Amino acid sequence: MHAPVKPLDGPSLRPSFGPGLALRLALRDLRAGLRGFGVFIACLALGVMTIAAVASASRGLTEGLAREGRRILGGDASFSLIQREATPQELAFLTARGTVSTIATLRAMASAGEKGAALVEIKAVDAGYPSIGAVETDPQQPVAGLLAQHDGTYGAVADPILFGRLDLKPGDTVTVGGAKIQLRANLVSEPDKIAAGVGFGPRLLISQEALRATGLIQPGSLIRWTYRLQLPAAASSDADLERLIAAAGTQQRDAGWEIRSRANAAPSFQRNLERFTQFLTLVGLTALLVGGVGVANAVRRFVEAKKLDFATLKAVGATGGRVVAIHLTEVMLVASLGTAIGLVLGAAAPFALGAVLQSILPVPFEPTLAPGELAVAALYGLLTALVFAIIPLGRAHDVPVSALFRDQVEPDPRRPRAVYLVLCLLALAGLVGVALGFAYDRRIALIYIGVMFGVFLLLRGVSTGLMALARRLPRPHNPALRMAIANSHRPGALTPSLVLSLGLGVALLSALSFIDVSLTRQLTGSLPAKAPSFFFLDIPSRDSARFDAFLARERPGAGVERVPMMRGRILAVNDTRAEDIKASEPSAWVLDGDRGITYAASLPEGSRLAAGEWWPAGYKGEPLVSFDAQNAAGIGLKIGDRLTVNVLGRSITARVANLRTIDWRSFGINFVMVFSPNTFAGAPHTDLATITAAPNGDGASDPVLMRRLAAEFPAVTAVRVKDALEAVNTIVEQLATAIRGASGLAITASLLVLGGALAAGQRARLYDAMILKTLGATRRFILSSYALEYAAIGLVAALFGVVAGTAAGWGVVTQVMRIDFVSDPTGALLAATAAIAVTILFGLAGTIKILSKAPASHLRNL
Repeated sequence: MHAPVKPLDGPSLRPSFGPGLALRLALRDLRAGLRGFGVFIACLALGVMTIAAVASASRGLTEGLAREGRRILGGDASFSLIQREATPQELAFLTARGTVSTIATLRAMASAGEKGAALVEIKAVDAGYPSIGAVETDPQQPVAGLLAQHDGTYGAVADPILFGRLDLKPGDTVTVGGAKIQLRANLVSEPDKIAAGVGFGPRLLISQEALRATGLIQPGSLIRWTYRLQLPAAASSDADLERLIAAAGTQQRDAGWEIRSRANAAPSFQRNLERFTQFLTLVGLTALLVGGVGVANAVRRFVEAKKLDFATLKAVGATGGRVVAIHLTEVMLVASLGTAIGLVLGAAAPFALGAVLQSILPVPFEPTLAPGELAVAALYGLLTALVFAIIPLGRAHDVPVSALFRDQVEPDPRRPRAVYLVLCLLALAGLVGVALGFAYDRRIALIYIGVMFGVFLLLRGVSTGLMALARRLPRPHNPALRMAIANSHRPGALTPSLVLSLGLGVALLSALSFIDVSLTRQLTGSLPAKAPSFFFLDIPSRDSARFDAFLARERPGAGVERVPMMRGRILAVNDTRAEDIKASEPSAWVLDGDRGITYAASLPEGSRLAAGEWWPAGYKGEPLVSFDAQNAAGIGLKIGDRLTVNVLGRSITARVANLRTIDWRSFGINFVMVFSPNTFAGAPHTDLATITAAPNGDGASDPVLMRRLAAEFPAVTAVRVKDALEAVNTIVEQLATAIRGASGLAITASLLVLGGALAAGQRARLYDAMILKTLGATRRFILSSYALEYAAIGLVAALFGVVAGTAAGWGVVTQVMRIDFVSDPTGALLAATAAIAVTILFGLAGTIKILSKAPASHLRNL
């Protein structure tokens, strides 16, 4: 025997292994191309593109709001009052600090005689309007001239919708209140349109002199007076603006102003933008996570294809850790490429869609590059790739060289080392941290993470259960069916990947289908049997009896309900100011601005007591208030607490006597706050009324009622319930279209994953098919066995997807939207059927390609 070889003296000839060498070897390996990484790159690019595009577009809108805040608001700050104008002292406080302009907004009826009447959103402006920006009209003329009085008639600029609704043209006149108004031009755009929020009628722009001539300004009328303040150039910094707002809060504490600054010119729009951005980001993250399954499949396929390389590296002395490090570097380089493609497409999307967005959005939008948002999208992509790639790669660490070669026909069942599991968990924690850290609403983000984690676990459990069931089934006599069952549970089976991709896709489609059907039914076809036909606003209390008689004459047999109505703004709960209360997201609106309030001697219809007791008849003690139970919980209000409300410039503190559960879906009259009658004894107010048609009423005479109402009660505003629902439905339809489009990306990712899963299993199917062909199996037999396998797996995954999607849809509809759930499974069943068909077609398409190959060229490599 030869003597053992002694090691050479001197320094080691083995090169030191570090990141540089791993990167060099990974780049060298990538010279062969990116074959097999197509689905990997597409899945990452799709998810990253969605997140980057949504974030970039949101940044453009946010910057537009911030940059154009003064134009949107009409000044550096605005101070709004409801039902009253500013007192001389309040006006002096504002004029001492800058230039003040005034607008008044309200709803009213515009009557065109026999052509009918229509609800309009009036904006009455002063002579200097607009103080910032420009109003576009058709024909284009100075606003002051269009609104001026000529030959005893005031002018107006109207939304084109009003011209179409009443069959009018420029030069025609309408009656508003007690004044004739001539429509002199079409209103194309207003610089401050978004500041007024969403309206139910077309805009009618008039002068404040015209408003006073209409006689609509009455004690208690629902008119919002907004005073816009422009600071002098020498004192217009953000610090000066903050000092102004602080001074208004201390020196004019009882004014009850709703104050906005140029920094939050449209807070409602900003909040909705942030919510919608988060939703679309979560949809993009869903596409990314679904695509992560495609990443795992692609990496698994990559590992299968690289077994000879792994074996060679180990045979020449490379450790398992170095093998994994080299190929993990290679995979992350490919992930970086997919992420980069997604970032480029996502960053370019706002620029490509800029013209479209500018035409449909009510706010200025200028596309912009958002490095911070793009970095977050890149982080999402890279962390997702690492989470799904580390486990498949880690399997190769401890497998000996002989097993790696043998693994072509006998996959190794061992799990990766603990270090790779720890790395996967750390990457997952990083992904969760990014999702929570950059979420607008962390509660929703946390729920989303929990749901996705639960769905992944459930789908994994379904696939494991299906494989266990297939293992225990009796062996059928049909050879094709027997082989299909065996294929579904054998080592390396496609079952887990197919169940995951199909289950997620069908669940998402099913949930969207149930949400869409429920929302559509709620808005278009499910008015309660006793829902009112009209709401009537601003009924002068002195004319209430005459108004009741009018309705009795015009609609005999109809149900009429009338209550007093005022507007009030919550200032404090106990000793905590409203702005300092940490309200839950669904209840924050109660503290934002003024709310409708009323007083009543008895419990309103459509309400029931949830806690406490109603005040006795003829109560004369301290002011009491009844509050909506759900929103009371949202702002932390309890029975016995003191609630301070500003009404008509007076601060009134009342004790919470009881909480009510309200059925808002009845469309009846109800309020968050109902006070005891003695609270507002003698206070000026108007009435609010509803009319519910008689059982045989068809609504055909509604235009006649509106026309006669406008003639006899010009100060009363009629809101048709169906018209209001149609306005809301239009907005919801636009949102639903955006949601469907964004969710389509997640569906696309599911299809990519499905294709990737089938491609990943193609190598094993290749050898199966070659052996079966050699043993005499016909093409028909092989295709039928594979078709049965794909159909069985697709059926189970689709059934789970329908069940999970139904549960998710029910949760969103009943718990988030708080509407009735409509159990119409048509869309879900169509999605399930399509999923099964797509699985069979995709699978057989690859199988037919395999069957066209000659056995000899493949079997010699076994």
